[in-house]
Amino acid sequence: MRPPLLQNVRGAEAGMMLVTLVLAGATVLGDASGGEATRLLIIDSVIGLLSAGLMPLLVRRPTLGATLLVALAVASPAATPGASIAVMHVGWRRPFGRAAAVATLAAATHLLRWVWLPYPGLSFGWWVVLVITADGALLGWGALMRARGALVASLRERAVRAEAEQGRRVAEARAQERAAIAREMHDVLAHRLSLLATYAGALEYRPDAPPERLAEAAGVIRGGVHDALDELRDVIAVLHDTEADASGAAGDRPQPTLADITRLVDECKAAGMQITLVYAAAGTPTPTIGRTAYRLVQEALTNARKHAPDQPVHLSIKGSAGSALEIEVSNRVAASSSTVLPSGGTGLVGLTERVRLVGGRLDHRVTGDRVFVLHARLPWPT
Repeated sequence: MRPPLLQNVRGAEAGMMLVTLVLAGATVLGDASGGEATRLLIIDSVIGLLSAGLMPLLVRRPTLGATLLVALAVASPAATPGASIAVMHVGWRRPFGRAAAVATLAAATHLLRWVWLPYPGLSFGWWVVLVITADGALLGWGALMRARGALVASLRERAVRAEAEQGRRVAEARAQERAAIAREMHDVLAHRLSLLATYAGALEYRPDAPPERLAEAAGVIRGGVHDALDELRDVIAVLHDTEADASGAAGDRPQPTLADITRLVDECKAAGMQITLVYAAAGTPTPTIGRTAYRLVQEALTNARKHAPDQPVHLSIKGSAGSALEIEVSNRVAASSSTVLPSGGTGLVGLTERVRLVGGRLDHRVTGDRVFVLHARLPWPT
């Protein structure tokens, strides 16, 4: 773990120098009042000033500065304040092992000073207890400050990571919503627009058709556009989980279900597709499964109309509650044709994802006799 950094280095240096000068000066004045010799007072004053001058070194290089400061304590009591600050500071800025070594050195220098400068009225035993207790307390205080700083830094880092994680989740949610919108738009609009393209192509290639046929095709196109807009509005309402629009009115039409597939097939037949429907589903599945089945058939018929417009389509739907709902759509692969509509190439990918999300499975293949088969198996709980 990196050592804690001081936010204001110059301020810390000035503050520590001032505190050291004040405490060292108080020590010198105390010795002077006790009748200490002038020579010793001069030495104490010089050492006190030297301790204060080493404070910038303690801030910038804690271990070296602390070592020099505690070493001065062997020569004069005026160095004790600086040595005490050094022990606490190195306990805060450096690992505990290194700080404990500095504290041990500080205790040793103070005990060694007793040899030539004992305190009157204090036994050596009590001096040992006092020195060890003081240096141990200073070391513990510094270590506590270091642990607190590490805890605060850890909490701050966790808060930053949590904020980043929240941002990532929001971005993923937005991406999933965009993907859901794109998939739903594709399923809804591709079917309607391919029908419109079929009728529009008929108008383009048969301008000499009877007026009533042209009017009928134009009416189908107009109705298809209105239906596409209505379904687009319904899709947006469903994606935003709203039951009413801005005016408070409920959606005009319910979401499609399995029972609506026959109407879908009739629409496609009216557009000219050849579809054989075998419907053997007994009962009504859940709305989610029914809607998924409808969108699957819708996309399958749209793909057949795009890629094999002249080929008959066989659609089989069977199943019952407690087993599964099986849907199979097959059509012969058409040769290249100028009437084939453009495709984005993501329809089957979207279908696979949609079926997977409801717990189903989707397979597609081309058989040896050039027949494209799309088979889906959806769960149908009781």
